[in-house]
Amino acid sequence: RDPRLGHARGHRRPVRWPMNRARHRAHARRDAGQISVLIIGLFLVTLVLIVGAVDVTAVQLARIRLLDAADAAALDAADALDERAAYLHGLPDAVALSNETVARAGASYLAARSRPDGITQWTLAPGTGAEADGTAVVALDATVEIPMTGGVLAALGRAVPAEQRTWA
Repeated sequence: RDPRLGHARGHRRPVRWPMNRARHRAHARRDAGQISVLIIGLFLVTLVLIVGAVDVTAVQLARIRLLDAADAAALDAADALDERAAYLHGLPDAVALSNETVARAGASYLAARSRPDGITQWTLAPGTGAEADGTAVVALDATVEIPMTGGVLAALGRAVPAEQRTWA
């Protein structure tokens, strides 16, 4: 016979289960609510992942916007003629550039434009200037705003820096 029916091997004696009913009920009461702890833990892990994904995406979008601004400033600076060199040496095949004209053109370009979304401040960084081959280099340093955890970082005195260097 089936032992679950209360008889062991065809005998009329009841089967002794490892745990009687009173112990089973006490054990069930101790386990009551354990699934809610797991659900809360899973919710917190999911929340941390979502907040992290939103913040990382915001930083990446701000970097892309900074790259666009640096590219545009470098293109504008590549057309900045060094008039002194042009008058002294004439006009070569390419526009005569100098560190000063590139930095001045880059600074005026940034001053004329509003900062993109997600960037709280930006400045021209060291390294902005002209290379020997006539290439304009614009380097930008910026601080990126983080939407979800930005307040926590600000309270800790931290910021998310971003830098971008482009050539034109």
